[in-house]
Amino acid sequence: MLRNKRILLIIGGGIAAYKCLELVRRLKERGASVRAILTPAAQQFVTPLTVGALTGERVFTDLFDLTAEHDIGHIRLSREADLVVVAPATADLMARMAHGIADDLASTALIATDKPVLIAPAMNPRMWAHPATRRNLAILEADGITRIGPNAGAMAERDEFGEGRMAEPMEILAAIEGHFTHVGSATLTGRRILVTSGPTHEPIDPVRYIANRSSGKQGHAIAAAAAAAGAQVVLVSGPVDLPDPPNVHTIHVESAREMLAAVEGNLPVDVAIFTAAVADWRVADAADQKIKKGPQGTPALHLVENPDILATISRHPTLRPHLVIGFAAETEKVVEHARAKLARKGCDLIVANDVSPAHGVMGGDTNTVHLVSPAQVEDWPTASKAEVARRLAARIATLLEGQA
Repeated sequence: MLRNKRILLIIGGGIAAYKCLELVRRLKERGASVRAILTPAAQQFVTPLTVGALTGERVFTDLFDLTAEHDIGHIRLSREADLVVVAPATADLMARMAHGIADDLASTALIATDKPVLIAPAMNPRMWAHPATRRNLAILEADGITRIGPNAGAMAERDEFGEGRMAEPMEILAAIEGHFTHVGSATLTGRRILVTSGPTHEPIDPVRYIANRSSGKQGHAIAAAAAAAGAQVVLVSGPVDLPDPPNVHTIHVESAREMLAAVEGNLPVDVAIFTAAVADWRVADAADQKIKKGPQGTPALHLVENPDILATISRHPTLRPHLVIGFAAETEKVVEHARAKLARKGCDLIVANDVSPAHGVMGGDTNTVHLVSPAQVEDWPTASKAEVARRLAARIATLLEGQA
């Protein structure tokens, strides 16, 4: 599977850098060619001599190396690879990638590449949980960068335990092989795909609204994955704190009625994927001015149902897409409720996931989903939302190919 594949391995400055020596060895066993870039910090943990002995190639360390840069080496390195792997992806490297900083060879190669990028984060659990790291991760996943790990376990620091350990070499190897499994198979080139994402905000008055906890991370990741697979993608997004995915036409809306209008205005499409967590109800008569507290007591809100976007498009008399996919975020009886929703809405597939408090998934960075069709239920393993998106894009391509 990896024979003659070209991997650019960017090794970051963390104690987990030593695991990359085993990763290189496994990649070479499977026939891949590996070039390596070491950041200055990485050289405190592994040496260019050691890495070069395993890759059988010159190791690159310096952006201003005249020998390498006479033919613009950072561009050549980033473009000649089939896949760029960053391991360990430290908090610093992730921040540089997210914000386009390019002041050394590794960061410059990453911003210059036109190839897929896989990161294997590794850092202290508190660094992994820090809001800045979470923001950077959301940006990277919205940009279509895929991730393996990190795992939970003991840290290099004494008495430290938690999520932040870099994935093991064989896990990273499996992720690399998984990437190439889908490359060259069915693609979405020439297909037009519409994705909805995020929550909707239903106004109560000019300063208050009804909403939910949806972050939009899964919907944005799906839009990015579909675009990366060659599709022409329209993303209709509710209010989210995420950048627009690259190579995607994004339409920003607030309410369920605005979202339905945007969806209908962009038909026909080949596939419609309804990831957005649309509010079920809205206030019948939103106030024009801020509602004030007063002696009259607590105001009563008269709620009415919002339009059912998934059911409306699934039963559209003339412009129903070839494939309509809904999402079901459930807190109990996940598959049972998803099957009922599939029949009730008239769509082709439901992607169901458990968002009960015990799982803490709503707004998180990973997802455990079940792909529910009229014929069967597929239980997918827990994965990053970017990986779920990539798998779903590959499955859609296969289904469309079968319809051709």
